[in-house]
Amino acid sequence: MPPAGAAPSALELARRVLQIEAEAIRALMERLDGRFLDAVSLVLKRSGRVVVSGIGKSGHVARKMASTLASTGTPAYFVHPAEASHGDLGMVMSGDVFIAISYSGESEELLHIVPLLKRQGAKLIALTGNPKSTLAREADVHLDVAVSQEACPLNLAPTASTTASLALGDALAVALLDARGFSADDFARSHPGGTLGRRLLTHVGDVMRTGDAVPVVSLGATLGEAVIEISRKGMGMTAVIDDAQRIAGIFTDGDLRRGLERDLDLRRTRIDDVMTRNPRTIQPGALAAEAVEVMERTKSTQLPVVDGDGRLVGALNIHDLFRSKVV
Repeated sequence: MPPAGAAPSALELARRVLQIEAEAIRALMERLDGRFLDAVSLVLKRSGRVVVSGIGKSGHVARKMASTLASTGTPAYFVHPAEASHGDLGMVMSGDVFIAISYSGESEELLHIVPLLKRQGAKLIALTGNPKSTLAREADVHLDVAVSQEACPLNLAPTASTTASLALGDALAVALLDARGFSADDFARSHPGGTLGRRLLTHVGDVMRTGDAVPVVSLGATLGEAVIEISRKGMGMTAVIDDAQRIAGIFTDGDLRRGLERDLDLRRTRIDDVMTRNPRTIQPGALAAEAVEVMERTKSTQLPVVDGDGRLVGALNIHDLFRSKVV
């Protein structure tokens, strides 16, 4: 503890900020009620998009809220309230829901456009810290984001209040995501350029090696023939197939090293006698991320790829996954 009268350290201040903001969210959670359900229902019933607006710090929260909604299945965009008064209000249509964020509930820029929004036929959801404010009274649904204090030592800079608004926006987005049945595949389609999108959209069949690039020998081949195939294809293994092209086993670099320690004859030893039977395989329709999980769990770097009947159709190496940026 610091001496009496000593100024708090930066670490103490940081902990106090986090405590105040955590308490603000906890209080918000405890008073969440049917009005939140009304907001969810209002968005789901409307035919248009969600337009989110705010000015100052609330504007930054509004931008993030619009982005989160859009990426989780609720078409949304941000409109600056000042720009709305100078033409951008034309973006708002009768089927839209307008979410206005203002802690005081008295932001002139927002209040100026509220009558115009209603004339357009849009519905209004307001996030304010004052249920008696003008914006709260004009809203179709009001969500109370009041906090007992800001985390700023002067109790002036929007800190806990913006955190509460941000958290409530996330809660609204997730509730809508769930109500719409938004899936991981849906999320991936709206994030195709990111790592997560690649992990959710890339399948084994997209990155596996096929045709002559697949190392393979038939049952009855010699160990020497298998070694040549491993060397030629550069995958550190070869698949072993039967007459019906079904995979019977796998032979890897590791198997070769262990065989050489036993002085096996490369010309006389049959691959059937040294291969690993019933190897782990994966199907081309599986996600490439699933292949990564199998490789990590089994500490392997390659997998044969088979169809539903167990016929060899490809092969996958960890380097193929690196190149596709799935790993």
